[in-house]
Amino acid sequence: MGGNRKKPGGSSEKGAQVGPGGAEIKPAAEEKKKAKPLQKQRLAVVIEEPAGMKAIQGMKSITSQGLARNIGVKISVAGAFIRSLEQKGVIKSVGGYSGHRVYQVVKR
Repeated sequence: MGGNRKKPGGSSEKGAQVGPGGAEIKPAAEEKKKAKPLQKQRLAVVIEEPAGMKAIQGMKSITSQGLARNIGVKISVAGAFIRSLEQKGVIKSVGGYSGHRVYQVVKR
């Protein structure tokens, strides 16, 4: 029925260094990489209001997904910009469901 394939003998010994007593020695570079915890970078991307308003003026219905696609930012950044415009009274919610809101520019 076929068992596990035998690995070639020479490939497993290529990268390993053997020290006194037959113990395998790991390079110090590998240990340093494992010991260091990776830090996440925080990137702060903000849509400037003139550029955002210019993109919104050309849209018939405004959604965070559509705005993100037009401007080229993440959906979360576009959503935060839309919420700030809604608080200022520039746009209003006209529909949508389950967090997928549709907005329209308020005519003055």
